[in-house]
Amino acid sequence: MKYNKSNNIDVKKENRNRIYKLICEKERISKPEIAYLLGISMPTVMQNVKSLQDEGLVEEAGVLGSTGGRKAVAISCVENARYSIGVDITRNHISTVLINLTGNIVEGIRVSKKYQNTLDHAQEMGKLIDNLIEKSGINPSKILGVGISVPGILSDDGLTLVSSYVLQVTNERFANYQNYIKYPYLLCNDANAAGIAEMWNRNTLKNAIYLSLSNTVGGSILLDNKIYLGENQRGGEFGHMTIERNGLQCYCGKKGCLDTYCSALVLAEHTNGNLADFFDLLKKGDRKIEAVWEKYLDYLATAVNNLRMFFDCSIILGGYVGAYIDEYMDKLKGYIANLNTFEMDGNYVQVCHYKREAAAVGAALLHIKPFIDNI
Repeated sequence: MKYNKSNNIDVKKENRNRIYKLICEKERISKPEIAYLLGISMPTVMQNVKSLQDEGLVEEAGVLGSTGGRKAVAISCVENARYSIGVDITRNHISTVLINLTGNIVEGIRVSKKYQNTLDHAQEMGKLIDNLIEKSGINPSKILGVGISVPGILSDDGLTLVSSYVLQVTNERFANYQNYIKYPYLLCNDANAAGIAEMWNRNTLKNAIYLSLSNTVGGSILLDNKIYLGENQRGGEFGHMTIERNGLQCYCGKKGCLDTYCSALVLAEHTNGNLADFFDLLKKGDRKIEAVWEKYLDYLATAVNNLRMFFDCSIILGGYVGAYIDEYMDKLKGYIANLNTFEMDGNYVQVCHYKREAAAVGAALLHIKPFIDNI
């Protein structure tokens, strides 16, 4: 049989990557366990772990409990070996986060800044990124790049914001940023970014719908852990599903869109625009607020049931409302169960992990994932 050098190199690279990903997935793991779980020989595991240690990507982390023999040395990922920066642009704020290889937020800065596609806005973002790095005290050489999350539909090349109701712009080019950001940067839709963040540590999920319930309703479709953008970059525009034919007027000009029934503003308008106050009154048993919430849950359950019928996968609730909805999930699942043709409960619905800055984290992960995939 002819020796194929290129195939041998590919196998070695794949083994190295599988070993590194497994170590990252597990908090602590032994070399024998790595060999067993991946079906790789111990010499191969030892050689690759040593190489990863030399590069500062993994480290010894004490010993594991004994099963009768000698205690095994634990190996863990050096989560702060590299970092990435995420930026979330909203109408009135810029949020920046610094995350490590596990997706954990190490540092963050959020400032009030009305959006304008101007040099001033680009300069402010560049300063924020520099301040974030300085505040964290990390070595800039460890930064992989910057991900920028924006609310709206992006062009295929990711450099033009085709349409954004939130920012009130159409066909805006992001050409100014390259002069003020010192690192490689990527742009992405905010709801898609948040969906990426929510899927990051959910190892049992490959497919999911992320439903963002913020001041506008949006979302993302994640199939086989990849964002489905659609043929026109509009995949996940759940806010414009028709939920009530000839219903309330939506900002898009149509009637009956989900956005008019399930945005965070629908709730906050009853408490002078303060969503936290709405949920405070709800906890206190305010009858008027309870009636508003019941109506909201009814429409939300309809939307969730429709999404379940469309995609037949888990649904993650996020956004501003998602941050408060944990304690009301049993009631929501009851509403959903009454609508579902095939299931007796709504256990396929989950609450977001990230209660804040999900879009910024997801944008930052756009640089973390390729790094891990190419170790």
